[in-house]
Amino acid sequence: MATHKSALKRMRQNEANRQRNMHIKSLVKSRVKKLREAIQAKDVDKAREALPAAIREINKSRSHGVIHKNTASRKISRLTKEFNALESS
Repeated sequence: MATHKSALKRMRQNEANRQRNMHIKSLVKSRVKKLREAIQAKDVDKAREALPAAIREINKSRSHGVIHKNTASRKISRLTKEFNALESS
C-alpha cells in the first residue's frame, strides 16, 4: 500500500481511468456486436445503421486513448469490409 501523498493520488487516478476505460471498451464491444449480429442475419438496413454507430464509438475510444490508433483503424477496416461484403451479395 502506498503511503506518499502523490502515490495515493496516482492510485485514485488509475482506478478512475480503469473504470472509464472499461466503460468505453464495453460500449465499443456492444456496438460491434450489434453490427455483427445484423451482418449474420443478413439485415442490410440494420447493418447500415449500426456501422456508423460502431465507427463513431471506435473513434471516440481512440481519441480518449483507450485503444491505439492502429487498432481502431484495423477494427474499422474489418467491419467496413464485412459490411461491404454483405451489401454486395
